[in-house]
Amino acid sequence: MNSKITSCLLLVASTLIPQALHAQKSATSWLTTPDKSSLFQLQSPPLRFTEPTGSNPTIDVDDKQTFQTMDGFGFALTGGSAQLIMHMEPAKRAALLQELFTNSGNNIGVSYLRVSIGSSDMNDHVYSYDDLPKGQTDPNMAKFSLAPDRDDVIPVLKQILAINPKIKILGSPWSAPLWMKTTGAAKGGVLKPEYFAAYATYFVKYIQGMKAEGIPIDAVTIQNEPLNENNTPSMLMLAPEEDDFIKNDLGPAFAKAGIKTKIILYDHNLDHPAYPLSILRDPAANQYIDGTGFHLYGGTVDAMTEVHNVFPNKNLYFTEQMVVNLHDGDAMKISQPVAKIVIGATRNWSRNVLLWNLAADPQFGPHTSNGGCPVCQGAITIDGNNVTRNLAHYTIAHASKFVPPGSIRIGSNNLDNLPNVAFKTPQGKEVLLVSNLSESSQTFNVRYHRKAFSAVLSAGAVATYIW
Repeated sequence: MNSKITSCLLLVASTLIPQALHAQKSATSWLTTPDKSSLFQLQSPPLRFTEPTGSNPTIDVDDKQTFQTMDGFGFALTGGSAQLIMHMEPAKRAALLQELFTNSGNNIGVSYLRVSIGSSDMNDHVYSYDDLPKGQTDPNMAKFSLAPDRDDVIPVLKQILAINPKIKILGSPWSAPLWMKTTGAAKGGVLKPEYFAAYATYFVKYIQGMKAEGIPIDAVTIQNEPLNENNTPSMLMLAPEEDDFIKNDLGPAFAKAGIKTKIILYDHNLDHPAYPLSILRDPAANQYIDGTGFHLYGGTVDAMTEVHNVFPNKNLYFTEQMVVNLHDGDAMKISQPVAKIVIGATRNWSRNVLLWNLAADPQFGPHTSNGGCPVCQGAITIDGNNVTRNLAHYTIAHASKFVPPGSIRIGSNNLDNLPNVAFKTPQGKEVLLVSNLSESSQTFNVRYHRKAFSAVLSAGAVATYIW
Protein backbone atom coordinates (compact mmCIF):
# COMPACT_ATOMS: atom_id res chain seq x y z
CA MET A 1 0.00 0.00 0.00
CA ASN A 2 1.24 3.50 -0.84
CA SER A 3 2.80 5.05 2.27
CA LYS A 4 0.90 8.29 1.74
CA ILE A 5 -2.47 6.39 1.64
CA THR A 6 -1.44 4.42 4.73
CA SER A 7 -0.66 7.63 6.59
CA CYS A 8 -4.01 9.13 5.63
CA LEU A 9 -5.89 6.03 6.76
CA LEU A 10 -4.07 6.04 10.10
CA LEU A 11 -4.87 9.72 10.54
CA VAL A 12 -8.55 9.11 9.84
CA ALA A 13 -8.60 6.16 12.24
CA SER A 14 -6.91 8.16 14.96
CA THR A 15 -9.56 10.85 14.76
CA LEU A 16 -12.60 8.61 14.33
CA ILE A 17 -11.90 5.95 16.95
CA PRO A 18 -11.76 8.32 19.93
CA GLN A 19 -14.96 9.98 18.72
CA ALA A 20 -16.67 6.59 18.51
CA LEU A 21 -15.42 5.64 21.97
CA HIS A 22 -16.67 8.92 23.40
CA ALA A 23 -19.82 9.25 21.31
CA GLN A 24 -22.47 11.21 23.20
CA LYS A 25 -25.13 9.08 24.74
CA SER A 26 -28.75 10.11 24.75
CA ALA A 27 -31.37 9.61 27.43
CA THR A 28 -34.92 8.46 26.88
CA SER A 29 -37.65 9.82 29.15
CA TRP A 30 -41.11 8.75 30.29
CA LEU A 31 -43.48 11.44 31.52
CA THR A 32 -46.66 11.81 33.56
CA THR A 33 -48.33 15.21 33.92
CA PRO A 34 -51.10 16.38 36.28
CA ASP A 35 -53.36 17.41 33.39
CA LYS A 36 -53.15 13.81 32.06
CA SER A 37 -51.92 14.99 28.66
CA SER A 38 -49.11 12.50 29.22
CA LEU A 39 -49.77 9.40 31.30
CA PHE A 40 -46.57 7.39 31.58
CA GLN A 41 -45.61 8.02 27.95
CA LEU A 42 -42.27 7.73 26.20
CA GLN A 43 -41.15 11.17 25.02
CA SER A 44 -39.54 12.04 21.72
CA PRO A 45 -36.90 12.95 20.71
CA PRO A 46 -34.26 11.52 23.08
CA LEU A 47 -32.26 13.98 25.19
CA ARG A 48 -28.67 14.37 23.97
CA PHE A 49 -25.69 14.46 26.31
CA THR A 50 -23.40 17.39 25.47
CA GLU A 51 -20.86 19.59 27.20
CA PRO A 52 -22.57 21.19 30.26
CA THR A 53 -23.74 24.73 29.54
CA GLY A 54 -25.90 27.39 31.17
CA SER A 55 -26.73 28.17 34.78
CA ASN A 56 -29.70 25.84 35.27
CA PRO A 57 -29.89 23.78 38.45
CA THR A 58 -27.99 20.53 37.97
CA ILE A 59 -28.63 17.01 39.19
CA ASP A 60 -25.29 15.23 39.37
CA VAL A 61 -25.59 11.46 39.01
CA ASP A 62 -22.58 9.70 40.53
CA ASP A 63 -22.23 5.95 40.03
CA LYS A 64 -19.16 5.89 42.26
CA GLN A 65 -21.50 6.36 45.21
CA THR A 66 -23.44 3.15 45.84
CA PHE A 67 -26.10 2.34 48.41
CA GLN A 68 -28.66 -0.49 48.80
CA THR A 69 -29.56 -3.17 46.27
CA MET A 70 -33.20 -3.07 45.19
CA ASP A 71 -35.60 -6.00 45.54
CA GLY A 72 -38.45 -4.47 43.55
CA PHE A 73 -41.54 -2.29 43.31
CA GLY A 74 -45.19 -3.23 43.42
CA PHE A 75 -48.45 -3.53 45.30
CA ALA A 76 -50.44 -5.55 47.79
CA LEU A 77 -52.29 -8.33 46.02
CA THR A 78 -55.13 -8.41 48.54
CA GLY A 79 -57.75 -11.15 48.54
CA GLY A 80 -60.18 -8.60 47.12
CA SER A 81 -57.74 -7.74 44.32
CA ALA A 82 -57.30 -11.42 43.46
CA GLN A 83 -61.05 -12.00 43.51
CA LEU A 84 -61.67 -9.17 41.04
CA ILE A 85 -58.90 -10.40 38.74
CA MET A 86 -60.17 -13.98 38.81
CA HIS A 87 -63.68 -12.85 37.86
CA MET A 88 -62.40 -11.33 34.62
CA GLU A 89 -62.70 -13.26 31.37
CA PRO A 90 -59.55 -15.37 30.87
CA ALA A 91 -58.28 -13.39 27.88
CA LYS A 92 -58.83 -10.04 29.61
CA ARG A 93 -57.17 -11.32 32.77
CA ALA A 94 -54.16 -12.62 30.82
CA ALA A 95 -53.75 -9.27 29.05
CA LEU A 96 -53.93 -7.37 32.36
CA LEU A 97 -51.33 -9.60 34.02
CA GLN A 98 -49.00 -9.17 31.04
CA GLU A 99 -49.37 -5.40 31.34
CA LEU A 100 -48.62 -5.45 35.05
CA PHE A 101 -45.85 -8.04 35.28
CA THR A 102 -43.82 -7.71 32.08
CA ASN A 103 -41.96 -4.58 30.99
CA SER A 104 -42.16 -4.73 27.19
CA GLY A 105 -43.88 -1.85 25.40
CA ASN A 106 -45.88 0.20 27.89
CA ASN A 107 -46.07 -2.65 30.43
CA ILE A 108 -44.93 -1.66 33.89
CA GLY A 109 -42.82 -4.58 35.17
CA VAL A 110 -44.11 -5.01 38.74
CA SER A 111 -41.50 -7.12 40.55
CA TYR A 112 -42.70 -7.35 44.17
CA LEU A 113 -46.05 -8.27 45.75
CA ARG A 114 -47.43 -8.32 49.26
CA VAL A 115 -50.13 -10.85 50.13
CA SER A 116 -52.11 -11.28 53.33
CA ILE A 117 -51.61 -14.41 55.42
CA GLY A 118 -55.29 -15.12 55.94
CA SER A 119 -57.68 -12.27 55.14
CA SER A 120 -56.97 -8.55 55.22
CA ASP A 121 -59.50 -5.76 55.56
CA MET A 122 -59.65 -5.75 51.73
CA ASN A 123 -61.40 -9.13 51.62
CA ASP A 124 -65.15 -9.63 51.45
CA HIS A 125 -65.06 -11.75 54.63
CA VAL A 126 -62.73 -12.61 57.51
CA TYR A 127 -60.89 -15.93 57.51
CA SER A 128 -57.71 -17.65 58.67
CA TYR A 129 -56.28 -21.02 57.64
CA ASP A 130 -57.41 -22.66 60.88
CA ASP A 131 -60.93 -21.42 61.66
CA LEU A 132 -62.77 -23.42 64.30
CA PRO A 133 -66.15 -23.41 66.05
CA LYS A 134 -66.21 -21.30 69.18
CA GLY A 135 -64.60 -23.07 72.11
CA GLN A 136 -62.35 -25.34 70.02
CA THR A 137 -58.56 -25.08 69.69
CA ASP A 138 -55.95 -26.69 67.43
CA PRO A 139 -52.48 -26.04 68.88
CA ASN A 140 -50.83 -28.60 66.57
CA MET A 141 -52.39 -27.02 63.46
CA ALA A 142 -53.91 -30.38 62.47
CA LYS A 143 -56.77 -28.59 60.69
CA PHE A 144 -54.61 -26.01 58.91
CA SER A 145 -55.73 -25.52 55.30
CA LEU A 146 -55.03 -23.03 52.50
CA ALA A 147 -58.52 -23.73 51.12
CA PRO A 148 -59.76 -20.12 51.58
CA ASP A 149 -57.11 -18.93 49.07
CA ARG A 150 -57.71 -21.60 46.42
CA ASP A 151 -60.45 -19.74 44.57
CA ASP A 152 -58.51 -16.54 43.91
CA VAL A 153 -55.18 -15.74 45.61
CA ILE A 154 -53.40 -18.99 44.72
CA PRO A 155 -54.54 -19.20 41.06
CA VAL A 156 -53.71 -15.53 40.45
CA LEU A 157 -50.26 -15.94 42.00
CA LYS A 158 -49.64 -19.00 39.83
CA GLN A 159 -50.50 -17.02 36.69
CA ILE A 160 -48.20 -14.19 37.81
CA LEU A 161 -45.34 -16.59 38.56
CA ALA A 162 -45.76 -18.15 35.11
CA ILE A 163 -45.10 -14.67 33.70
CA ASN A 164 -42.35 -13.70 36.16
CA PRO A 165 -40.97 -16.68 38.11
CA LYS A 166 -38.57 -14.40 40.02
CA ILE A 167 -41.17 -12.05 41.49
CA LYS A 168 -40.72 -11.56 45.24
CA ILE A 169 -43.69 -12.19 47.54
CA LEU A 170 -44.07 -10.83 51.07
CA GLY A 171 -46.67 -12.37 53.38
CA SER A 172 -48.28 -10.37 56.21
CA PRO A 173 -50.99 -11.50 58.66
CA TRP A 174 -53.73 -9.14 59.81
CA SER A 175 -54.66 -11.46 62.67
CA ALA A 176 -53.96 -14.85 64.16
CA PRO A 177 -56.82 -17.39 64.06
CA LEU A 178 -59.51 -16.07 66.37
CA TRP A 179 -59.24 -18.93 68.87
CA MET A 180 -55.66 -17.83 69.61
CA LYS A 181 -56.71 -14.31 70.66
CA THR A 182 -57.78 -12.83 73.98
CA THR A 183 -61.02 -11.48 72.50
CA GLY A 184 -61.91 -14.34 70.17
CA ALA A 185 -62.92 -11.59 67.72
CA ALA A 186 -61.54 -10.46 64.36
CA LYS A 187 -61.01 -6.83 65.35
CA GLY A 188 -58.29 -6.13 67.90
CA GLY A 189 -57.31 -8.45 70.70
CA VAL A 190 -53.94 -9.90 71.63
CA LEU A 191 -52.26 -13.23 70.86
CA LYS A 192 -52.45 -15.43 73.97
CA PRO A 193 -48.98 -16.42 75.20
CA GLU A 194 -49.95 -20.09 75.37
CA TYR A 195 -50.46 -20.02 71.58
CA PHE A 196 -47.14 -18.42 70.58
CA ALA A 197 -45.72 -21.82 69.60
CA ALA A 198 -48.91 -22.74 67.72
CA TYR A 199 -48.79 -19.44 65.81
CA ALA A 200 -45.17 -20.12 64.82
CA THR A 201 -46.33 -23.48 63.44
CA TYR A 202 -49.08 -21.61 61.55
CA PHE A 203 -46.39 -19.54 59.76
CA VAL A 204 -44.36 -22.66 58.99
CA LYS A 205 -47.36 -24.48 57.54
CA TYR A 206 -48.30 -21.41 55.47
CA ILE A 207 -44.84 -21.15 53.91
CA GLN A 208 -44.61 -24.90 53.32
CA GLY A 209 -48.13 -25.01 51.90
CA MET A 210 -47.50 -22.15 49.48
CA LYS A 211 -44.19 -23.72 48.43
CA ALA A 212 -46.07 -26.95 47.65
CA GLU A 213 -48.30 -24.85 45.36
CA GLY A 214 -45.20 -23.54 43.60
CA ILE A 215 -45.44 -20.15 45.34
CA PRO A 216 -42.23 -19.14 47.15
CA ILE A 217 -42.69 -16.71 50.04
CA ASP A 218 -39.56 -14.56 50.12
CA ALA A 219 -40.34 -12.81 53.42
CA VAL A 220 -42.95 -12.45 56.13
CA THR A 221 -43.81 -9.72 58.57
CA ILE A 222 -45.03 -10.77 62.01
CA GLN A 223 -48.12 -8.58 62.14
CA ASN A 224 -49.58 -5.94 59.84
CA GLU A 225 -49.79 -2.65 61.75
CA PRO A 226 -49.24 -4.15 65.21
CA LEU A 227 -50.27 -0.88 66.90
CA ASN A 228 -53.58 -0.61 64.99
CA GLU A 229 -56.63 -2.35 66.48
CA ASN A 230 -59.20 -0.66 64.24
CA ASN A 231 -59.23 -2.83 61.13
CA THR A 232 -61.29 -5.96 60.65
CA PRO A 233 -59.25 -8.11 61.04
CA SER A 234 -56.46 -6.71 63.25
CA MET A 235 -54.40 -7.70 66.28
CA LEU A 236 -52.35 -5.71 68.78
CA MET A 237 -48.76 -6.87 69.22
CA LEU A 238 -46.45 -4.65 71.26
CA ALA A 239 -42.69 -4.70 70.78
CA PRO A 240 -41.91 -6.95 73.78
CA GLU A 241 -44.43 -9.52 72.49
CA GLU A 242 -42.99 -9.46 68.96
CA ASP A 243 -39.49 -9.77 70.40
CA ASP A 244 -40.56 -12.76 72.52
CA PHE A 245 -42.37 -14.43 69.61
CA ILE A 246 -39.42 -14.09 67.23
CA LYS A 247 -36.65 -15.26 69.53
CA ASN A 248 -38.48 -18.05 71.33
CA ASP A 249 -40.94 -19.35 68.73
CA LEU A 250 -40.86 -18.16 65.12
CA GLY A 251 -37.08 -17.98 64.63
CA PRO A 252 -36.44 -21.42 66.14
CA ALA A 253 -39.43 -22.90 64.25
CA PHE A 254 -38.06 -21.60 60.92
CA ALA A 255 -34.60 -22.92 61.76
CA LYS A 256 -35.95 -26.36 62.71
CA ALA A 257 -38.00 -26.58 59.50
CA GLY A 258 -35.12 -25.36 57.32
CA ILE A 259 -37.14 -22.33 56.18
CA LYS A 260 -35.09 -19.51 54.62
CA THR A 261 -37.99 -17.04 54.34
CA LYS A 262 -36.89 -13.65 55.70
CA ILE A 263 -38.38 -12.35 58.96
CA ILE A 264 -39.22 -8.64 58.80
CA LEU A 265 -40.11 -6.63 61.92
CA TYR A 266 -42.83 -4.14 62.72
CA ASP A 267 -44.69 -3.39 59.42
CA HIS A 268 -46.21 -0.14 60.67
CA ASN A 269 -45.74 3.62 60.66
CA LEU A 270 -42.50 5.55 60.67
CA ASP A 271 -43.48 7.50 63.80
CA HIS A 272 -42.34 4.65 66.09
CA PRO A 273 -38.82 3.59 65.06
CA ALA A 274 -38.20 2.72 68.72
CA TYR A 275 -40.41 -0.37 68.21
CA PRO A 276 -38.07 -2.19 65.78
CA LEU A 277 -34.94 -0.76 67.38
CA SER A 278 -35.87 -2.28 70.73
CA ILE A 279 -36.15 -5.74 69.14
CA LEU A 280 -33.00 -5.39 67.05
CA ARG A 281 -31.10 -4.61 70.27
CA ASP A 282 -32.00 -8.05 71.62
CA PRO A 283 -29.28 -10.41 70.28
CA ALA A 284 -31.51 -13.44 70.81
CA ALA A 285 -34.10 -12.00 68.38
CA ASN A 286 -31.65 -10.13 66.15
CA GLN A 287 -30.08 -13.36 64.87
CA TYR A 288 -33.34 -14.31 63.14
CA ILE A 289 -34.24 -10.87 61.72
CA ASP A 290 -33.56 -9.74 58.16
CA GLY A 291 -34.84 -6.19 58.63
CA THR A 292 -37.74 -3.82 59.30
CA GLY A 293 -40.84 -2.87 57.32
CA PHE A 294 -42.47 0.56 57.45
CA HIS A 295 -45.65 2.40 56.41
CA LEU A 296 -45.98 6.17 56.11
CA TYR A 297 -49.40 7.06 57.48
CA GLY A 298 -47.50 8.65 60.37
CA GLY A 299 -43.95 9.90 60.90
CA THR A 300 -41.35 10.95 58.34
CA VAL A 301 -39.48 8.78 55.89
CA ASP A 302 -36.03 9.71 57.25
CA ALA A 303 -36.78 7.50 60.27
CA MET A 304 -35.70 4.64 58.00
CA THR A 305 -32.22 6.11 57.90
CA GLU A 306 -32.32 6.48 61.69
CA VAL A 307 -32.83 2.71 61.95
CA HIS A 308 -30.23 2.04 59.24
CA ASN A 309 -27.61 4.10 61.05
CA VAL A 310 -28.00 2.05 64.24
CA PHE A 311 -28.17 -1.33 62.46
CA PRO A 312 -26.58 -0.85 59.01
CA ASN A 313 -26.36 -4.61 58.45
CA LYS A 314 -30.16 -5.01 58.65
CA ASN A 315 -32.39 -4.35 55.64
CA LEU A 316 -35.23 -1.88 55.33
CA TYR A 317 -38.49 -2.28 53.43
CA PHE A 318 -41.38 0.03 52.55
CA THR A 319 -44.32 -2.34 52.84
CA GLU A 320 -47.47 -0.21 52.53
CA GLN A 321 -48.93 3.17 51.65
CA MET A 322 -52.27 4.11 50.10
CA VAL A 323 -52.06 6.56 47.18
CA VAL A 324 -55.43 7.67 45.82
CA ASN A 325 -57.27 10.06 43.52
CA LEU A 326 -60.84 9.40 44.58
CA HIS A 327 -62.63 11.41 41.87
CA ASP A 328 -62.35 10.87 38.12
CA GLY A 329 -62.06 14.58 37.40
CA ASP A 330 -59.15 15.12 39.79
CA ALA A 331 -55.76 16.12 38.42
CA MET A 332 -53.15 13.35 38.38
CA LYS A 333 -51.38 14.64 41.51
CA ILE A 334 -48.38 12.40 41.07
CA SER A 335 -45.45 14.57 42.14
CA GLN A 336 -46.13 14.29 45.89
CA PRO A 337 -46.45 10.49 46.20
CA VAL A 338 -43.48 9.90 43.91
CA ALA A 339 -41.35 12.37 45.89
CA LYS A 340 -42.53 11.36 49.36
CA ILE A 341 -42.77 7.59 48.90
CA VAL A 342 -40.83 6.24 45.92
CA ILE A 343 -37.96 8.73 46.07
CA GLY A 344 -38.18 9.24 49.84
CA ALA A 345 -38.12 5.56 50.78
CA THR A 346 -35.37 4.56 48.38
CA ARG A 347 -33.18 7.52 49.37
CA ASN A 348 -33.59 6.28 52.95
CA TRP A 349 -32.30 2.74 52.33
CA SER A 350 -35.50 0.88 51.47
CA ARG A 351 -34.96 -2.14 49.22
CA ASN A 352 -38.52 -1.99 47.88
CA VAL A 353 -41.65 0.17 47.62
CA LEU A 354 -45.12 -1.39 47.91
CA LEU A 355 -48.36 0.55 47.59
CA TRP A 356 -51.81 -0.37 48.90
CA ASN A 357 -53.49 -2.04 47.07
CA LEU A 358 -53.41 -3.51 43.56
CA ALA A 359 -57.10 -3.55 42.60
CA ALA A 360 -60.53 -2.51 43.86
CA ASP A 361 -63.96 -2.18 42.30
CA PRO A 362 -65.61 1.20 41.54
CA GLN A 363 -67.03 1.30 45.11
CA PHE A 364 -63.52 0.72 46.59
CA GLY A 365 -64.36 -2.85 47.55
CA PRO A 366 -64.50 -5.62 48.31
CA HIS A 367 -63.67 -5.00 51.96
CA THR A 368 -64.76 -6.27 55.32
CA SER A 369 -67.54 -4.54 57.25
CA ASN A 370 -66.97 -2.61 60.49
CA GLY A 371 -63.27 -2.08 59.96
CA GLY A 372 -62.64 -2.54 56.25
CA CYS A 373 -61.29 0.37 54.22
CA PRO A 374 -64.11 2.29 52.46
CA VAL A 375 -61.73 4.64 50.55
CA CYS A 376 -59.00 2.22 49.45
CA GLN A 377 -58.91 2.85 45.73
CA GLY A 378 -56.82 0.30 43.90
CA ALA A 379 -53.87 1.06 41.67
CA ILE A 380 -56.35 -0.16 39.09
CA THR A 381 -60.14 -0.16 39.22
CA ILE A 382 -61.68 -3.36 37.90
CA ASP A 383 -65.31 -3.17 36.81
CA GLY A 384 -66.08 -6.56 35.31
CA ASN A 385 -63.63 -6.74 32.42
CA ASN A 386 -62.97 -3.00 32.30
CA VAL A 387 -59.76 -1.67 33.83
CA THR A 388 -58.99 1.92 34.83
CA ARG A 389 -55.44 2.88 35.77
CA ASN A 390 -55.24 5.15 38.80
CA LEU A 391 -52.68 7.34 40.55
CA ALA A 392 -50.92 4.49 42.40
CA HIS A 393 -50.43 2.60 39.11
CA TYR A 394 -48.49 5.48 37.57
CA THR A 395 -46.64 6.21 40.82
CA ILE A 396 -45.11 2.71 40.88
CA ALA A 397 -44.75 2.42 37.09
CA HIS A 398 -42.18 5.23 36.99
CA ALA A 399 -39.83 2.98 39.00
CA SER A 400 -40.95 -0.62 38.44
CA LYS A 401 -40.56 -0.63 34.66
CA PHE A 402 -36.99 0.67 34.71
CA VAL A 403 -35.47 -0.45 38.04
CA PRO A 404 -35.47 -4.28 38.08
CA PRO A 405 -34.44 -6.34 41.10
CA GLY A 406 -30.68 -6.28 41.54
CA SER A 407 -30.42 -2.61 40.62
CA ILE A 408 -28.25 -0.53 42.95
CA ARG A 409 -29.12 2.96 44.14
CA ILE A 410 -26.36 5.38 43.18
CA GLY A 411 -25.59 8.94 44.15
CA SER A 412 -27.56 12.00 43.07
CA ASN A 413 -28.01 15.38 44.72
CA ASN A 414 -31.53 16.38 45.72
CA LEU A 415 -32.78 19.80 44.61
CA ASP A 416 -35.49 21.54 46.67
CA ASN A 417 -38.07 21.61 43.88
CA LEU A 418 -36.76 18.51 42.11
CA PRO A 419 -36.36 15.58 44.49
CA ASN A 420 -34.84 12.64 42.68
CA VAL A 421 -33.22 9.24 43.03
CA ALA A 422 -30.83 7.35 40.73
CA PHE A 423 -30.08 3.69 40.11
CA LYS A 424 -27.74 1.52 38.06
CA THR A 425 -29.46 -1.57 36.67
CA PRO A 426 -27.91 -5.04 36.31
CA GLN A 427 -27.84 -4.35 32.55
CA GLY A 428 -25.62 -1.30 33.13
CA LYS A 429 -28.28 1.36 32.50
CA GLU A 430 -28.61 4.51 34.58
CA VAL A 431 -32.12 5.45 35.73
CA LEU A 432 -33.05 8.81 37.25
CA LEU A 433 -36.52 9.49 38.66
CA VAL A 434 -37.37 13.18 39.11
CA SER A 435 -40.47 14.83 40.60
CA ASN A 436 -41.30 18.54 40.17
CA LEU A 437 -42.90 19.62 43.44
CA SER A 438 -43.09 23.28 42.45
CA GLU A 439 -46.02 25.15 40.94
CA SER A 440 -44.01 26.22 37.91
CA SER A 441 -42.12 24.56 35.10
CA GLN A 442 -38.52 23.68 35.93
CA THR A 443 -35.57 23.59 33.53
CA PHE A 444 -32.58 21.66 34.81
CA ASN A 445 -29.49 19.76 33.75
CA VAL A 446 -28.62 16.14 34.43
CA ARG A 447 -24.86 15.61 34.55
CA TYR A 448 -23.17 12.21 34.33
CA HIS A 449 -19.47 11.55 33.70
CA ARG A 450 -18.88 15.23 32.87
CA LYS A 451 -21.54 15.29 30.16
CA ALA A 452 -25.05 16.65 30.60
CA PHE A 453 -28.47 16.90 29.04
CA SER A 454 -31.06 19.60 29.63
CA ALA A 455 -34.64 18.75 30.58
CA VAL A 456 -37.88 20.60 31.27
CA LEU A 457 -40.48 19.31 33.70
CA SER A 458 -43.85 21.06 33.98
CA ALA A 459 -45.41 21.90 37.34
CA GLY A 460 -46.38 18.77 39.29
CA ALA A 461 -44.98 16.41 36.65
CA VAL A 462 -42.82 13.32 37.10
CA ALA A 463 -40.31 11.85 34.66
CA THR A 464 -37.99 8.88 34.52
CA TYR A 465 -34.78 9.29 32.49
CA ILE A 466 -32.85 6.26 31.25
CA TRP A 467 -29.45 6.11 29.54
